[in-house]
Amino acid sequence: MTVTNQPPSTEPFATPLDVLLDRVEKDMQDDLVPAEIFNNEDIFRAEMERIFTTTWVFVAHESEIPNPGDFVQRKIGLDPVIVTRDGKGGINVMSNYCRHRGTQVCQTDAGNSRFFTCPYHGWTYANDGKLVGTPLMHRAYGTPLDRDEWGLKKAAKVDTRNGFVFAALSDDVPPLDEWLGGAGWMLDVITKLHPAGMRVAGPPERYMVNGDWKTAAENFAGDVYHLPTLHASIQEIEMIEGLQGTCEIGRTYEFENGHTFIGHAWTEAIGPFFTHWGYGALEGYSEHFDLSGFDDTQKFVAEHQPPTVGTIFPNLSFIRIFSPLPDGPPGVFTSFRQWQPVAPGKFELWNWQFVWNFQDEESAQRDYVGGQYCFGSAGVYEQDDTVAWEGVQRAAASPWMRKEGMKFNYQQGNNSPVDQAPDPEWTGPGIHRNTGYGEHVQFNFLRQWLRTMKGDRA
Repeated sequence: MTVTNQPPSTEPFATPLDVLLDRVEKDMQDDLVPAEIFNNEDIFRAEMERIFTTTWVFVAHESEIPNPGDFVQRKIGLDPVIVTRDGKGGINVMSNYCRHRGTQVCQTDAGNSRFFTCPYHGWTYANDGKLVGTPLMHRAYGTPLDRDEWGLKKAAKVDTRNGFVFAALSDDVPPLDEWLGGAGWMLDVITKLHPAGMRVAGPPERYMVNGDWKTAAENFAGDVYHLPTLHASIQEIEMIEGLQGTCEIGRTYEFENGHTFIGHAWTEAIGPFFTHWGYGALEGYSEHFDLSGFDDTQKFVAEHQPPTVGTIFPNLSFIRIFSPLPDGPPGVFTSFRQWQPVAPGKFELWNWQFVWNFQDEESAQRDYVGGQYCFGSAGVYEQDDTVAWEGVQRAAASPWMRKEGMKFNYQQGNNSPVDQAPDPEWTGPGIHRNTGYGEHVQFNFLRQWLRTMKGDRA
């Protein structure tokens, strides 16, 4: 037997995660996605490190911290953070880990305080993160510790758009408005129908879901194909009609960096009076709206084809629909929700109801109730969605399905007679399609997920 000596390979050994991501990339070329990415320990750990520490993440709305000293406790990936309004009016996003031994210095969800004191050894921090006190300082340390060096770790970047506060844990991110791109343009359409904007109607409702955060994010990216099946019971009780036509009147919006929305041609489907998400059919709303700051395409979208749902990558989603209420006349509600990852196959749903700043308390309360009735923890739509999402993570964790190499089919529309080509007359940002058929918006989200997981965030 002849033995040939060969030089060692200069190529790095591929990890199981690298192999899996390469397989995802290959399968996505055929509009397929390996099921296992929706419940996988290696994937989950990499998401926390490669996505949530490297991109802009929504953490709060300014209306939640209107006064100096106000704070809320939030999460970026698995990390708890404190979002504060300091004495100078600045917004700070700080790690909730004491620099001495790591104990959380803030134990409450929201409040007002100038200081945060660690319950372990008493290190105390100002609400801008600076270290301001160490018990028995002279005996323990001899000289004061550097206030800035030993202050709470702070997010590398913090910025706002229309009151929405975003933070990035890395300096290596583009400016927020550049990152949002077309999603910022659409956020204006959603929240600036009135120049005074919107506010939260209360603290976020929070509940656990046995599902993968990506499943929820891609669903809200623009899946209307599920409506006539999953939500059929809502039509059976005559709460809403016409679910079979939701794809026919669907209008998709794909923006850079994985941000996606899908809307509906309401004035075409229902009538010319049904403008601005149906606000035009209600009293006390449209007369307050001022679209003079919008460009012509934004005006058209807001009036005729407004976004119903959408996702700002990675985990902030939106929904606004015209909805009947259990008593009294119908309304329109606005919900922003965040899919907070907890573990493989598990996330916590944070749900905010938003109202217009011009609304009185009675009107705002009705819209809040409408939002909870449809998309609260016991909401008629929410219960359907969250139960269905559990099946995704179960299939992803199945030993049998992993052995079979199960792949999810994203090929809807490949041979469809429906024209799914980008609208050549579209003058807004990104890509617009005049149908809800196809899974273009879901794939826009998933391609950004893959790019970020592989280290290409451009």
